[in-house]
Amino acid sequence: MTDVPIALEVPASARANAQAEERVPAPIPACFHCGTLCRDTTFARNEKAFCCHGCLTVFEILSANGLTDFYKLSAAAGVRISAPAKNEQFKFLDEPAVRERLVNFSNARLTRVTFHIPSIHCIACVWLLENLFHLKPGIGQTQVNFPRKEIALSFDPAQVKLSEAVALLTSLGYEPELKLSALEAKPRGRGSRRLWIQLGLAGFAFGNIMLFSISSYLGLDVFAGPTFRKLVGAISLGLALPVVTYSALDYWHAAWTSLRQRLLNIDVPIAAGIAAIFAQSSCEVFTGRGNGYFDSLCGLIFFLLCGRLFQQKTYDRLAFDRDYKSFFPLSVTRNNGRSEETVSLSQLAVGDRLIIRNGELIPADAKLVGGPALIDYSFVTGESEPVEKKPEDHLYAGGRQMGGALEVEIVKAVSQSYLTSLWNQDAFCKEKHQPLNQITNTYSRRFTKLVILIAIGAAVFWGFVNPAVALKAFTSVLIVACPCALALAAPFALGTAQRVLARQNVFLKNPYVLETLAQVDSVVFDKTGTLTAAGAGSVTWQGTPLTGTQERWVFSMTRHSTHPLPVRIGEAIKREYFPEAVRSFLETPGCGMEGSIAGHEIWMGSAAWLEGRNVICRRGGDESQTSTREKWEPAQTGSHVHVAIDEKYLGHFELASAVRPATDTLIAGLNGQVRIALLSGDNEKEHGRFAALLGRAAELRFNQSPLAKLNFIKCRQAAGRTVMMVGDGLNDAGALRQADVGVAVVENASAFSPASDVIMAAGMVTRTAEVLRYAKQSLRVVRTAFWISAAYNVVGVVIAASGKLSPVVCAILMPVSSVSVVAFACGAATWFGRRTFGKTEVRP
Repeated sequence: MTDVPIALEVPASARANAQAEERVPAPIPACFHCGTLCRDTTFARNEKAFCCHGCLTVFEILSANGLTDFYKLSAAAGVRISAPAKNEQFKFLDEPAVRERLVNFSNARLTRVTFHIPSIHCIACVWLLENLFHLKPGIGQTQVNFPRKEIALSFDPAQVKLSEAVALLTSLGYEPELKLSALEAKPRGRGSRRLWIQLGLAGFAFGNIMLFSISSYLGLDVFAGPTFRKLVGAISLGLALPVVTYSALDYWHAAWTSLRQRLLNIDVPIAAGIAAIFAQSSCEVFTGRGNGYFDSLCGLIFFLLCGRLFQQKTYDRLAFDRDYKSFFPLSVTRNNGRSEETVSLSQLAVGDRLIIRNGELIPADAKLVGGPALIDYSFVTGESEPVEKKPEDHLYAGGRQMGGALEVEIVKAVSQSYLTSLWNQDAFCKEKHQPLNQITNTYSRRFTKLVILIAIGAAVFWGFVNPAVALKAFTSVLIVACPCALALAAPFALGTAQRVLARQNVFLKNPYVLETLAQVDSVVFDKTGTLTAAGAGSVTWQGTPLTGTQERWVFSMTRHSTHPLPVRIGEAIKREYFPEAVRSFLETPGCGMEGSIAGHEIWMGSAAWLEGRNVICRRGGDESQTSTREKWEPAQTGSHVHVAIDEKYLGHFELASAVRPATDTLIAGLNGQVRIALLSGDNEKEHGRFAALLGRAAELRFNQSPLAKLNFIKCRQAAGRTVMMVGDGLNDAGALRQADVGVAVVENASAFSPASDVIMAAGMVTRTAEVLRYAKQSLRVVRTAFWISAAYNVVGVVIAASGKLSPVVCAILMPVSSVSVVAFACGAATWFGRRTFGKTEVRP
């Protein structure tokens, strides 16, 4: 018997269900790298889908180098890659003329370049860009400036070409803007123009819809028929559509980006409020139940944009002051062909010739014209390794001359923002806590979640009590709550204080130095050039009378130094001397300087330094051998600079230490507030004088080497003190770096110490107590602004949740809160500044 297949009848309903299941499309997967929906399943690896070959390539690069943690930072963390980049695409960047215009610095081992990358959008981008060194050998440190969307990239030119570095960035989806014409032009505010258009469109729609709605507000719509009311609703909807889609576009984009990254920012509740009002208003118009709240909606967006415009203008003003108005406190000596003059950076132009002395900074890319150049680029690279240069060689901005004076010609415009970024790079930063930043960040992270919960709670509550109020309460809470006021308090108060101090010739590395200044409880002063005024005392020669030739040699030596003592000696010698060429010039901090002139070795410095070279120094001097030049006064107790020519001791210059005027007022202001100490490399002859001036509580130490000063500060810090070191920035670089706040005192702002946090004009030293007091006042302003912002949000949210505020009023209150906090912060900081320093500005 054969088996006969039995046909089973499938019910019609089951067949229909099966066919329907077959017709249901499978869900479209999202790209694992960028989040874009994948229409093509061709690109897949390890059960992960990718939208294109570019995203797959980036994933493979990151996987091969152990950087898959990038995808844990946020969902769809990457940027979509249009096509893999090829090195040939950017080969033109390796041409010398193009490369020279792009790079900030380059030598045989290191090239540093800064790029603007518009596609930087989240913390994952920052993380990936700062880990580029894992992806390609030769890539060094990368620093990302997120607000500016800039990356400072360092690489080894022997292993990586500039074109290869750009190709790597492009292959990851971070293609730099390479508009060479923009390097010399001022950036234009495209975003500002777009914001003005958005604001104008919202204002136009708001005004016109209000004209249509005013009749209903006054109860005059009873005279109009239903057709007219429908027409008004349709026109209002038509006017509101471009406002919602274009004027509010930034809020939609920011909210969507935030949700994609599974984060919540302040734009999320704002976008939710706009969507809720638009949805209800559209529903009322389509169903014929009313004209909706399009006037409130357009008014809401209009006032929100007003607040955004205010913030942008204020930030632009702050950035302008930081980047241009002499924020970087450096003056240089310019040779105008007839004489030498001291000018600020803002007065320099391409083609100017500058005189750069030992220890001075090269302010812009320049060409070496003359002089023995030994350039230390540690300010740029973080590593001290002087490089010898020849005439016509290219010198990069940020280099420091380590030998005799040289002449350079500027070939690229000065970029003060670049110099400021070098000053703030990691090599010169100190590990410090910033409580204000921590408070702001913690508050902002929790704020949005709390606001959304309160809004939902208010909507649920009124949904049971009075449904008509539910939407109003929901949207009002979302709109009125604003953490912007708190976020603006610290940067604007401290930024204003920074500008106030800059007008007094006290320049801060960044505004947050004020936080540490306010905590200072121990102040350590250097003596020479700090508490004593350069050029104020007499200069006397003790020893064998110098011949005219020897005097000219000494003058030539002093011209190469920026230390206060040689500068004073040079000013005391006749200026009609024409300086002679100095070869093999070398200055040893805290010891002295040496050089060769016309085949003769000239040594000038401390007695201990010369005696270490087997030169016997006669201490004290012989009155019979004192020079009788009329401009040199009788000898007084002070600093000594000993001189030896060809290993033969000739005598010493005695420089009287004239204490700066109002120093007694300074000490009176500091006593009782901080502990005072004086450290000096000079001998103890003036111990009694300064002990009487500083008081019994002060600690005085003489014969201190730079290392001894640094160790003294370490001991005070170990005892729990917050130490501020005030020195000349030359011999005291180590102590300035070690101190919690390092203050470099400069006479003509020509010498610059990157280890310092503050650069102070010498005339402001006696007002140090006022600077510390103003720092404390500035922090009180910030804390008060915090309380004002918190009080506004508490009161505003409570009233809004009660349903007593319309969304339009909330939209007005939101920017008003920011305006009021910023106005208070800036106004109070300015008022305290005038009260502390007076209305007049100190001029360099």
